[in-house]
Amino acid sequence: MDEQRNQRKIQALVSLMDDPDDAVFRDISNQIIQFGEQSLPFLEHALENSFDATLFDRIESLLHYIRFKVLSDDLASWFLAEEGDLLQVWLKLSSYHHPEIDSANVRQEVSAIRHDVWLEMNENLTALEQVRVFNHVFYELHGFRGDMDNYHDAENSHIHTVLKRRKGNPLSLGMLYMVIAQSLDIPVQGINLPEHFVLAYMGETIDTENLQIRSDVPLFYINAFSGGAVFSAREINDFLSRLKMEPASGFMDPCNHKEILLRMLNNLVMAYDISGHTAKKAEMESLKNQLEKKITQ
Repeated sequence: MDEQRNQRKIQALVSLMDDPDDAVFRDISNQIIQFGEQSLPFLEHALENSFDATLFDRIESLLHYIRFKVLSDDLASWFLAEEGDLLQVWLKLSSYHHPEIDSANVRQEVSAIRHDVWLEMNENLTALEQVRVFNHVFYELHGFRGDMDNYHDAENSHIHTVLKRRKGNPLSLGMLYMVIAQSLDIPVQGINLPEHFVLAYMGETIDTENLQIRSDVPLFYINAFSGGAVFSAREINDFLSRLKMEPASGFMDPCNHKEILLRMLNNLVMAYDISGHTAKKAEMESLKNQLEKKITQ
């Protein structure tokens, strides 16, 4: 009953948005904002059926404000969780820039790729064999590749575009690779290298100094941007040396989902800066700063 009453109230408020008095309009807008995400379908419908330029601008501006507030609140809630669903937050961020995204279809397509990998796997494969099988399905059968031509294109950060174009940047390809691998219990995690994002295959190894078994350590690394190429810790050290940076354990060890989200926001800030979309850059910068503050609280 409350939901129906709210819907009638929102519908009535939206119908009054053409009031010529700016003070009245501000009051109506503030009331609509209080309903948050619940008001979006009504505003979207009104926008589609608006033929008045002033009313169109009012609705579009209000829609944008509410969508950003919803995104900000959702990311903040997700960020406070222990280790939230990475695919879920990726969908939320992509849907903000592209409200037309069908999240169910995206999840279905990710599940289809997962199913194709699962068909090729068996429990007797070694770690390297698992990665070779995964790479065959992901890169050869499904055609994913790094976008070398438009490396900094913001679209390379949006999951539906990555799935549609079958290409992305190191972070988006790494995230998709990791989400699918982890859903199959393949122990792949993200490595937050400076200027590059790679993956690590985690497992057990023997510490040669004390002959003790060490659990959950990187056995080798995977470059999702370069066809799933496998490489060693020594090659990471060589990469850091070329950047004139000292090797550190933080560059070798897995990062958490919060760090991955912050990196994606940083990628979007850079992409929108390069493309000259100053308003979008400011929004992503604001989200990133807001979440970074939560780390220190």
